[in-house]
Amino acid sequence: MAILLHELIERSALKTPDATALHDKNQQLTYQALAQAVNHLASCMQAIGLKRYQRLGVYLPKSIEAVEAIFACSAAGGTFVPINPVLKAPQVSHIVNDCDIQILITNKARLTPLAERITQLPSLKYVILLDANDEEARQIGEAKIISWGHFANHSTQALTLHTQTASDMAAILYTSGSTGKPKGVVLSHHNMVVGAQSVAQYLENTADDVILAVLPLSFDYGLSQLTTAFAVGASCVLLDYLLPRDVLSTIDKYQVTGLAAVPPLYSQLCSLKWPDGSGQSIRYFTNSGGALTQANLATLREKLPQAKPYLMYGLTEAFRSTYLPPEQVDNKPGSMGKAIPNAEVVVVKSDGTRCAPDEPGELVHIGPLVSLGYWNAPEKTAARFKPAPGKPQGIMLSEMAVWSGDTVKQDEEGYLYFVARADEMIKSSGYRISPMEVEEALYQHEHVAEAAVIGAKHPELGQAIVAFVLASTETSHEELSKSINKHCQKQLANFMVPKRIIVLDNMPHNANGKIDRAMLNRDYQGIYTD
Repeated sequence: MAILLHELIERSALKTPDATALHDKNQQLTYQALAQAVNHLASCMQAIGLKRYQRLGVYLPKSIEAVEAIFACSAAGGTFVPINPVLKAPQVSHIVNDCDIQILITNKARLTPLAERITQLPSLKYVILLDANDEEARQIGEAKIISWGHFANHSTQALTLHTQTASDMAAILYTSGSTGKPKGVVLSHHNMVVGAQSVAQYLENTADDVILAVLPLSFDYGLSQLTTAFAVGASCVLLDYLLPRDVLSTIDKYQVTGLAAVPPLYSQLCSLKWPDGSGQSIRYFTNSGGALTQANLATLREKLPQAKPYLMYGLTEAFRSTYLPPEQVDNKPGSMGKAIPNAEVVVVKSDGTRCAPDEPGELVHIGPLVSLGYWNAPEKTAARFKPAPGKPQGIMLSEMAVWSGDTVKQDEEGYLYFVARADEMIKSSGYRISPMEVEEALYQHEHVAEAAVIGAKHPELGQAIVAFVLASTETSHEELSKSINKHCQKQLANFMVPKRIIVLDNMPHNANGKIDRAMLNRDYQGIYTD
């Protein structure tokens, strides 16, 4: 049984060495070849000075080399930091400085805007360029700029095996964050291995699966597609898509059986005209990173009648928390489901006592998937990671839990329902309003492709509800706004009807593909007060 993250690959390589582990464009790699590459690159990392626990950043689009680097860092005893390739130089600089990255693997296009900042990144000793040649080697400040080829030929020595344990940190994943700078969530080998096994268990993954990795590897949900595939010896298809139609063509080309996506991508897929027979290889599809609208869920089930839908909830601080079994989708519409294997989820009041059925409270996640906290942020860690509620008082070292900040409620049968993030609840005219409830009504309008709701400061109401929508068809913004307003008046209580409806040409998304509510809040918070 795998204990360390890279051992997922080693174990599958021993069982099925010739099975395909990765597809990337026209390349493919067997498990045996992947295991050999990981071990070789790990020894190269050690040869240029990577020591146990030191951080290595991977700032690349999805590729076989990016995957090899991530798992090689684990094998070398280091801590990998996947950096979303769409981030710009200021955000990358923050991440490098925040966790003292020693080695950064990237490409020439991404180094160019970052180069002028390298002298302000004192921890950085090596920048390895995937697409450079040996003649382009140079020094910038303390950092040596070398080619991938030079790096990969750096060592012929055997890999030095550190005495690693399951509780050692394996990765730091930076959350996009709704306020302030991104926070680094520290994950142990145990977190990631148990997480992979837990997901594979409820998705019933086997070595016959072909899993599409369409989300960023810097996103825990995206990285999970790799770890889940490797845990069972399945194949993983790497895809950075330009158009949603690329996702469909890739599914059909590789006969993908498992699709994991976020609501905006599903919304785009639902608006497409699918070729006859497209998607018929799909065995299951999963959703996380926000609620999938009932309309889009119905469309996906119509287009993929053979596929099981898995609606999930998770947070980076605890990997994955809940899922709704496919057989309960019709019985429990809108539910987040129950705890996944190896997790305990409870709903508590502010004093830590359990909530009654249907009483809103904070979701608290307990168990081996709870991460090690935030990197170099003791105050933020102490605020979010606290002793598990309801444990015996006599235990001196109480089990830690992550207090999500999300308001949920649980029905009589134990199924959970999302209400809102505590910091997103709108307080208008004395009412507490869930943005999600208003958004669900907006999505029921036939011409709404995407929707987001915020509370903007208002001199009389406290906060006013402002709705942002993206049209699914070409139409007048003014006419659509009026039509949506009439629709909301029929669907919602008066105090929940948006005071203002703004039709956007483009809905902003963050680096993980979710609707960027923080940007909408920043840009529109003062529309009634400025």
